[in-house]
Amino acid sequence: MNRAAQNQGFTCEHCGVSVVPLTNGSYRNHCPACLWSKHVDLTPGDRAATCHGLMRPQRVEHRRRKGLAIMHRCVACGLVRANRIADDLRQGDDVAAVAALMACLPPPLR
Repeated sequence: MNRAAQNQGFTCEHCGVSVVPLTNGSYRNHCPACLWSKHVDLTPGDRAATCHGLMRPQRVEHRRRKGLAIMHRCVACGLVRANRIADDLRQGDDVAAVAALMACLPPPLR
């Protein structure tokens, strides 16, 4: 699958928001409003997962190479994945939602 096909807009299956593709060269992999994601990749960008479960945002971590990232856990299979926070000018992540997630401080994901 080419990069253009991977970076498409979508409708969030959790909250229904219409999500536009990122314009900074990265892939959009979670909703900027509710921060939920969907389990579609086996490895980042491949869109090869068959699970397709929704992924609940659990907490925010600082990752050495990704900067601030939302840790998501798949509600169907339990996979945990880090997704970089999107700071896109057209439709960046909701700062209040990210701050609320940072304030939760749940136990570490394992």
